[in-house]
Amino acid sequence: MIREFEGKTEQEAINKAIEELHIERDDFDVEVIDNGRRGLFKKANVKIRVNVDSALPEEEPVIEPEEEMEEEEEETLEQNPEFEEKVCAFLEGVVSRMGYECKATVSARKGRKVCISLEGENSNIIIGRKGKNLDAFQVLANVFAGRLDSSRKIIVDAEGYRTRHEDQIIKEAYRTAQQVRKSGRSRLLEPMNPYERRLVHTALNDVTGIETKSEGEGLYKQVRIIAKREYR
Repeated sequence: MIREFEGKTEQEAINKAIEELHIERDDFDVEVIDNGRRGLFKKANVKIRVNVDSALPEEEPVIEPEEEMEEEEEETLEQNPEFEEKVCAFLEGVVSRMGYECKATVSARKGRKVCISLEGENSNIIIGRKGKNLDAFQVLANVFAGRLDSSRKIIVDAEGYRTRHEDQIIKEAYRTAQQVRKSGRSRLLEPMNPYERRLVHTALNDVTGIETKSEGEGLYKQVRIIAKREYR
C-alpha cells in the first residue's frame, strides 16, 4: 500500500502517516518526493510517500515482523489470559486451515509485547523459507489482536528461529564488513525488512572504517556496506 502525506517538515508528514495509518514509525519506509523548497522566500509543504505491506487491505494496520531494537524499557502490561487464549486459538486455527496442526503458547511477555511460540511436527513449514511464513502469521496475529486490545503486540516464533536468524544476520554483517575493509570495495547484503536492516546498521555503527546505507525500493531493501574514504 502506498500513501502520500504532506507537512511543513518531513517529521510532521511522518507523524501524520503514523496517526492516520495507526502503525509504528519502523513499520514503513519513507520516500521524500517533494522537499518543499521553492526558492529563497517561498516554501511549500514537504511531501512524502509511505510504502507499507500491500498484502493487507488499506484500512488494516500493518505490523512489522519485529519491534524496535533499542526501545526504552517498558513496564510490562498486566497479564490478560483471555486475550492471550484468543490469539493463541486464532493462530492454531490459521495453521489448521493450512492442513497442519500446532500448539500455540505464550513463551514470554515484555513491555507491551506478547511472544507466542508455535510448536508442532511441521515446524519447518510453519517457519517457511527465511521465516516468511512466521512473518505472515505475525502480521495476521497482530491484525486480529489489534481488534481485541490495541495496546499489545504479538511476536510469533517457532523453535527459537528469530533469535538464531538475528545472530546469523549480525555474523554475516561483520564478516562482510571485514571483507569490505580489506578490499576497499563496497558490498550489498541480501534484501531485508526494516527490522533486519536496523540490526545491521546498529551492529556496524561502531566498526572502524565502515559505514552503511540502505538501497532499493519497497519494504525489502538491501544494506550496502562501504569502506570510508580515509580507510581505503
